Amino acid sequence: MYGPETKFLVVDDFATMRKIIKKVLSELGYKNVEEADDGKTALPLLKSAAGNGTPFQVVISDWNMPGMAGIDLLKACRADGQLKGVPFMMVTAESEQQNIIEAAKAGVSDYVVKPFKAQTLKTKLENIYKKHAA
Repeated sequence: MYGPETKFLVVDDFATMRKIIKKVLSELGYKNVEEADDGKTALPLLKSAAGNGTPFQVVISDWNMPGMAGIDLLKACRADGQLKGVPFMMVTAESEQQNIIEAAKAGVSDYVVKPFKAQTLKTKLENIYKKHAA
């Protein structure tokens, strides 16, 4: 599993959802968690962190956001040389099969449908860790 110093970026336009995800991550032992309210805010944060040698190690993003949707943030990350390998989890109310397929084609690491339990997030993080550590 990821170490306690793992650097997370939680991207969601709904402050309450960011707070819930941060709380779950905190309960799992992760304290290094930053937030962004949409993809437009998140992308410069990701690029800046990668550029200064302190990259985010996991992105947890909502799908539906104004400015830049999570799927577009995912595609932008996968197209960027410095960000393409960052594990990216989509947390969304979008449970349509076509959306899951679109996210998979775009290179999402895992997908969580809201509402979710803390244990679900933990299990998905373990799966992502195994995938990316291999």
